[in-house]
Amino acid sequence: MNSNEIDIHKELKKYFGFSQFKGLQEQVVRSILAKQNTFVIMPTGGGKSLCYQLPALIQEGTAIVVSPLIALMKNQVDAIRSLSSENGIAHVLNSSLTKTEIAQVKNDISVGVTKLLYVAPESLTKEEYVQFLQSVTVSFVAIDEAHCISEWGHDFRPEYRNLRHIIKQLGNDVPVIGLTATATPKVQEDILKNLDMSNAQTFKASFNRPNLYYEVRTKTKNIESDIIRFIKQNKGKSGIIYCLSRKKVEAIAEVLQVNGISAVAYHAGLDAKTRAKHQDMFLMEDVEVVVATIAFGMGIDKPDVRFVIHHDIPKSLESYYQETGRAGRDGGEGHCLAYYSYKDVEKLEKFMSGKPVAEQEIGFALLQEVVAYAETSISRRKFLLHYFGEEFDSETGEGADMDDNVRNPKNKVEAKNQVVQLLEVVRDTKHLYKSKEVVFTLIGRVNAVIKAHKTDSQSFFGSGADHDEKYWMALLRQVLVEGYLAKDIETYGIVKITDKGLNFIKNPISFMMSEDHEYSESEDDAIVTASKSSGTADEILMGMLRELRKKVAKKLGVPPFVVFQDPSLEDMALKYPITQDELITIHGVGEGKAKKYGASFVELISRYVEDNDIIRPDDLVVKSTGVNSANKLYIIQNIDRKLSLEDIASAKGMSMDDLIKEMEQIVYSGTKLNIKYWIDDLLDDEQQEEIHDYFMESESDRIEDALKEFDGDYDIDELRLMRIQFISEVAN
Repeated sequence: MNSNEIDIHKELKKYFGFSQFKGLQEQVVRSILAKQNTFVIMPTGGGKSLCYQLPALIQEGTAIVVSPLIALMKNQVDAIRSLSSENGIAHVLNSSLTKTEIAQVKNDISVGVTKLLYVAPESLTKEEYVQFLQSVTVSFVAIDEAHCISEWGHDFRPEYRNLRHIIKQLGNDVPVIGLTATATPKVQEDILKNLDMSNAQTFKASFNRPNLYYEVRTKTKNIESDIIRFIKQNKGKSGIIYCLSRKKVEAIAEVLQVNGISAVAYHAGLDAKTRAKHQDMFLMEDVEVVVATIAFGMGIDKPDVRFVIHHDIPKSLESYYQETGRAGRDGGEGHCLAYYSYKDVEKLEKFMSGKPVAEQEIGFALLQEVVAYAETSISRRKFLLHYFGEEFDSETGEGADMDDNVRNPKNKVEAKNQVVQLLEVVRDTKHLYKSKEVVFTLIGRVNAVIKAHKTDSQSFFGSGADHDEKYWMALLRQVLVEGYLAKDIETYGIVKITDKGLNFIKNPISFMMSEDHEYSESEDDAIVTASKSSGTADEILMGMLRELRKKVAKKLGVPPFVVFQDPSLEDMALKYPITQDELITIHGVGEGKAKKYGASFVELISRYVEDNDIIRPDDLVVKSTGVNSANKLYIIQNIDRKLSLEDIASAKGMSMDDLIKEMEQIVYSGTKLNIKYWIDDLLDDEQQEEIHDYFMESESDRIEDALKEFDGDYDIDELRLMRIQFISEVAN
């Protein structure tokens, strides 16, 4: 069947319902129909699978599609079956099938019904399958996720290495199609070499996804609150959150659920049924968010994912690009937000330490690129595309303003002379070093590698000591992106000077550089905690709440602080809780307190919100999953048993101070704790009565005030324990 005789536009409309091809699709389809070896590099969302599905459907014989993941195959087979009345038009052949099912698959292929056969690479090594496939007409072999063949890629799978040998057994004239969504120039070269198809027609689409917005934020201890706030600001939109460990996936999914966000977990530790169910819930929009390890999303075709959040930094820029690429496939909004802390990088390095040396070196080199991407202050899009071997003009390119660095630029400084200095050091150290050693040479710091090559005795050693390590590393990264230096991946990231760089030394031109971002975990504490919230609270409401507290306290004959402490009132004036449930999320308010005193406060706030048209900041209310609740429960149960407080503290690895803090939280949230048995050993009845009366008459429950009042008669711990007993008896 000649490709010119087929009206491929008509076939496209018939099978897929599209009236025109997207990007390079038409050229790829024509190349496959012309029986040519074809290599396709097409980013996620570019319509890669249609490139081989359409030719398979309209040619004689069966196309074999090699794919690494069972979930991915199932997804595609379902999609193809929905295009035809013949269920057998597409099949999967893998270890999960029964003998009867395998017989059915073989029969459908033999009678010419099956157009696409999806197989895992391991299945192709089985002698019986190979013999069977030799006896039928194979239209072509398509190798999806072809980057798995390269050890320089981010997802090397050794079983991919045998594919060329197996395809040869099927016949010398069977065309091979290699497809990948992410491949650096080195990986592309490797794929062509390993599949022995250097003569292939290569089609490379741009890696630029202009609709995606890239952002990196500091990862602080408030990351969960930060994520919840982000999701609540994007209410009703679908999103994916990636975490590196299963444990973290479960924890984050739980926190989201507790905070009223419909979310499910997805990782390889769940059984297949649960995974499939969670995947379908996401596709059918029964849930808004999937929290997943990288196992999720391969081949998932949901066009309207609006955000992808990386809770942990990924192991490579390929993974990052592929995972962020699941956002905005329909060309609409796609916000890609990653949280970065160097601690995470160190954790990943530790994981790698058990692997073979070569694998460690590759892993380390890939990880350093992620660090550079996170810390850079230049256009993230330009940085990312450079990594994939693509030029990008950060002034006029499509999507040029779609990242945090471009929208909030750092100051630039002239660095022409420093660039020359840097390039000369790379040239004069004879291309021996990776980035770290180049920078160390400039600032004059010795390590074992530098000592071994005697670089520390050269005249240029320390010639850049007037700038620090961070400055030179930032400059080196920017010089790489501009093409004056290149990294050699085969030597695990050794830096070499390019012809363009040698030219720069001879004829220097202006080079404006901006310093890298510094990520410190103390900055950007996202959520206002109650204790610090004064000033942000609504002062008018605060006054009204104080009045109400006074009234309630008077009626019950207790001091105002027994009803609610000041930080609780401030938090109410910040978050405007209008139901009992919301009141429990307030700092220092537990169920007991909410039940006992909450009604009139909620009523007052509700009226105030309505009268003043207040928009309530829902996203500030972050409930925890009660990680400390196990501790609290332990404390309550063992005080009930009248266990010694010292024993309780040591059993939980706490100091006495920590235990008293926990107990204060428990009673101030409205739960009773009877510690009289412990206090009786410390203070006699008269002393207890004296402190009790003081708290009853005092305007405040501050320990500092009590210490002044008693002027050294009692120590801090005695007063704190008495205050716990007092609140427990009087308030709860």
